Amino acid sequence: MEIDPKSTVLSFQKNLFETVSIYPLISFRFLWGFLIAFGTYRFIVNGWVDSHYIEPVVHFTYPGFAWLKPMSAQLMYLVHYLIILFAISFALGLFYRFSAFCTFVLFSYTELIDLTYYLNHYYFISLVSLIMVFLPANKYLSLDVYWRKIKSVQQVPFYSIFILRFIIALVYIYAGIAKINVDWLLHAMPLKLWLPAKDGIPFLGTIFQLKWTPLLFSWFGMLFDTFIVFFLLVRTYRPYAFFVLIVFHLLTAVLFQIGMFPFVMIASVLIFFSGDEHYRFWRKLFPSYVSDNKKVDDSIYFSSLRKKIITAALSVFIVFQLLFPWRYLLYKGDLLWNERGYRYSWRVMLMEKSGSAVFYLQTEENGKKLKIDNSDFLNAHQEKQMSTQPDLIYQYVAILSEYYKTQGYPSPIITSEIYITLNGRPSKLLFDKDIVLNELIEYDNFHSSMNISPR
Repeated sequence: MEIDPKSTVLSFQKNLFETVSIYPLISFRFLWGFLIAFGTYRFIVNGWVDSHYIEPVVHFTYPGFAWLKPMSAQLMYLVHYLIILFAISFALGLFYRFSAFCTFVLFSYTELIDLTYYLNHYYFISLVSLIMVFLPANKYLSLDVYWRKIKSVQQVPFYSIFILRFIIALVYIYAGIAKINVDWLLHAMPLKLWLPAKDGIPFLGTIFQLKWTPLLFSWFGMLFDTFIVFFLLVRTYRPYAFFVLIVFHLLTAVLFQIGMFPFVMIASVLIFFSGDEHYRFWRKLFPSYVSDNKKVDDSIYFSSLRKKIITAALSVFIVFQLLFPWRYLLYKGDLLWNERGYRYSWRVMLMEKSGSAVFYLQTEENGKKLKIDNSDFLNAHQEKQMSTQPDLIYQYVAILSEYYKTQGYPSPIITSEIYITLNGRPSKLLFDKDIVLNELIEYDNFHSSMNISPR
């Protein structure tokens, strides 16, 4: 049977512009905005604005974003309060697109300041916030409709729902695929290291001491991530899948203290519920404002050109998101060891990696070797992250080299003793002790000088 590419594209485009209920989008807008606002408030009250941005002497930068710097303490606090303000405005649908855009820009700015604080769910929040800028989530039950008198509709093009479902599905499925490896499925690593440490939890603590528990949890985690979306897509199984999802994420929240991520995912998957289910919720909540679940605008019109532009943009975005996490295949070596291509690939809780990184300064004049105190430059979190991630080590060596040049050492020689352990394996030296790290100017040269495997 032959597939006609043109017919396939047209069918895909037709489905994207079928009209569906706006209510899932309203729920998503409301929950997403308030979760960002609450998460940011939590960030402030925990004192993380100071510890993340103000107190550190140096910051590790993202590729292409070295120009982004933290501002003064007052301005950094202002940025976080503005995130709360715009996120609430976004949730309520007031100046919706402007609020969504400002939420995306300000949140992304705070996350791009220091690479050591990268988390998958921060990337996810930035990505979804950007997507929301382009979706008509303020067309009903919003302050834009109530105050600004924009035209209200109860139907939106399906692509508004589809793109959110796609990115959420990608997070789960790619996280599941990443767990299909020997360490996770056969050796139950790193859960074999983590779960016994939770023996103080009532009832569950006893279960975590059993030898088979880490293996059971590993297999369940892989199967859950890989297949939960498919059950959410089927109306018959959806309530049961959602219940399992809630239990799973609440359990991970208790065990691993991973912040807002479990609650973000619980709220996000509500987009998989039907328009009727969301409508019934909003009808009960605001019976005076929610009318019958019918179209207000019977002609959501898109010109042929506009359809082509939107379809092309969505296709490019989808293809990029599908392929980008696989870029690690372009590099040699063990992904968990060298971490090239590890970020932005939805790899969640795959490894327990710790290290000890000692650096030495030697001068050509007298050959004397001095141990560098990392705490003179880094806080505890930065040092912990740097000691196991090669690209951060590369940045740190550059920082040390430039610093000592300003201290009267025109040709500093920086060597190291960096031992890393991965998923319970014995510690292994990352670089030979006699390698002068600051002479490896290019990162490819730096990477090629590493011991390329943890085994």
